[in-house]
Amino acid sequence: MKKFLPLLLLLLMSVVSAMAQQQPQFTHYGFNGLYISPAYAGITNRPEVTSIYRYQWLGYDASFDNGGSPQTLLITASTPVRLLHGGVGLTLMRDRIANTTVLTTGLSYSFHINIGETGKLGLGIQGNMNNYKKGSYRANDLNDPSVPFNSSDTKYDLGAGLWYESETFYAGGGITNLLNAEYEFTSEVGDGKGILIGENHIYATVGYHLPLTPDVTLTPTVLLKHDTEEFSFDAGGRITYLEKYWVGLNYRHEEAVSALVGVSLLQDNALRVGYALDVTIFNKAAKAATSHEVMLNYRLPEPVIRFKPPVRTPRYFFTR
Repeated sequence: MKKFLPLLLLLLMSVVSAMAQQQPQFTHYGFNGLYISPAYAGITNRPEVTSIYRYQWLGYDASFDNGGSPQTLLITASTPVRLLHGGVGLTLMRDRIANTTVLTTGLSYSFHINIGETGKLGLGIQGNMNNYKKGSYRANDLNDPSVPFNSSDTKYDLGAGLWYESETFYAGGGITNLLNAEYEFTSEVGDGKGILIGENHIYATVGYHLPLTPDVTLTPTVLLKHDTEEFSFDAGGRITYLEKYWVGLNYRHEEAVSALVGVSLLQDNALRVGYALDVTIFNKAAKAATSHEVMLNYRLPEPVIRFKPPVRTPRYFFTR
């Protein structure tokens, strides 16, 4: 796998893009592969559903727009499909920041290639439908045609990615908004055309499950992020006890430090429940002190093959 990782990172970091709105980021990125890359779909051989609710900068007061704190709800689902030699996935997201609300629906397909005894490489593509809605704004100049007013626009876009998964190691990434769709918004006077361009966001992530004892596993993780405005990263790790309880720490570049806790419930640890607290340590004057995330992940058992393939032997191959 080492020879694939440099190629993966090179492909993911080689895209140049345009100015546009930032996409939300999650502290539970280690549990949220489908948001990072469409190639994650079905790669673990288990159907799964993940939901994350993030309330960023709790208590932030902008004196308008209900305070202005960004709030995001994300739901992803994926499953392996043997007939397609891979997996499929679904992404639903509602992201609200100030007077802008973004609704996203994405369908993903990942083609799987077996590597070695336990490794699997996914090549993924995703089709998205994005709706950007601008609310009402108070313009500095009355009837300014460049200020949007209760306007929305919907466009289609594409994403792509790679993902490698084995029992102890994973690495993957993705690129969003390959079509750079342009969203237009009318103003209060009806003759404005404010434009927002769908910006490429590039993600790459790596994680390694390192057994410290038979009961304790350390999982260091890294997430790299790039857009036209900046390059940033998350780095951290979590310790899991009996494959059931975990605690972790994370650092977000020039943003925050985070603590994560979680527990696995039900038979075979099918349900995972996690909570993350972010504490702002940079630019405190322009943000609130904390952000909060709640994560639910439900994993179904690996699908069972219901039929046996035909067995062919040389005994029945003969000529008359």
